[in-house]
Amino acid sequence: MLGTDLAIDLGTSTTKIYLDGKGIILNEPSAAAVNVETGEVVATGKEAYTMIGRTSDKINVCLPLEGGVISNFDLAQYLIGTYLKKINQSRVVMPRVVVSVPCKITEVEKRAVVDAISSSGVRKICLIEEPVAAALGAGVDISEPHGTLVVDIGGGTTDMAVLSLSGIAISRSVKVAGNAFNEAIIKYIRRKYNLIIGRRMAENAKLAIGCVYPRKDVSTFRVKGRNAMTGLPQWADITSDEILEALIDSVMQVIRVIQEMLEKTPPELVGDVYSDGMILTGGSAQLFGFDSLISKKTKMPVHIAGDPQNCVAVGAGKAIRFIDDIENKSYGILNPLSAAY
Repeated sequence: MLGTDLAIDLGTSTTKIYLDGKGIILNEPSAAAVNVETGEVVATGKEAYTMIGRTSDKINVCLPLEGGVISNFDLAQYLIGTYLKKINQSRVVMPRVVVSVPCKITEVEKRAVVDAISSSGVRKICLIEEPVAAALGAGVDISEPHGTLVVDIGGGTTDMAVLSLSGIAISRSVKVAGNAFNEAIIKYIRRKYNLIIGRRMAENAKLAIGCVYPRKDVSTFRVKGRNAMTGLPQWADITSDEILEALIDSVMQVIRVIQEMLEKTPPELVGDVYSDGMILTGGSAQLFGFDSLISKKTKMPVHIAGDPQNCVAVGAGKAIRFIDDIENKSYGILNPLSAAY
């Protein structure tokens, strides 16, 4: 374990750590439970996630990342430090780290990510944009002069980019992804059934029967919560068609951004993308019918990557071998890493 290099996929919903030569060794929710009175962190990861919506007044469950960027610096710093200790990283030789970041974040937001990780005793931090990492994780050779369109639909953001020669030709980022889909389900059920449900229940409904394209066989799921009028417990059986109705507006926002990006893409690259099709990655890409709907609206083939939710972490892990080259500016070296600190 001495000084082995790491890759971190710092996601809004989950944090994954990839160890060079071993693969993904940690996959935990990006959540921390804090004691309101003392400010102490009482639980992190899966343990904290199970507390969402089920805590007393004394405990507050926080998600330190919002929309793919750090919204609570101290908590994010604590969470990263805890996860790095959990994988028992050697203190003798400090590791080098590749971190994935959304493609349209500001310098200040990048600096927050770097500072949060560097406090855990890391000697070098390299950033890689999420669509680039997702393409590498999906097994695409991005070093060729050939256009590849990757759409990474995560928890907080949907990042998309046309890649060529190990870099981004054009990219877009939209804060509509898995968490926005959960919110849409919560609002829909409140509006239709006068029923208030929590984030966990909305997530479970989405995973069980979520779809963005009509299913041949309609399936149902029972959601439980509180009646908005009486305040008493209540349940409702909702169908996959109702989830489709709840999600379609959010999903169409993502598709409109893809269409707008394609309009601005250089014609040679669009030709490549049209012949190969676009690649979907990220956990939310597994929503039933997402590929079919995008394909219908953009008139081009769409493929879901194998193991889509881990593509960014695996791709960031594959980029570890480029850390040594980032200082080497000699001719012929194309580096997918965007910055080093």
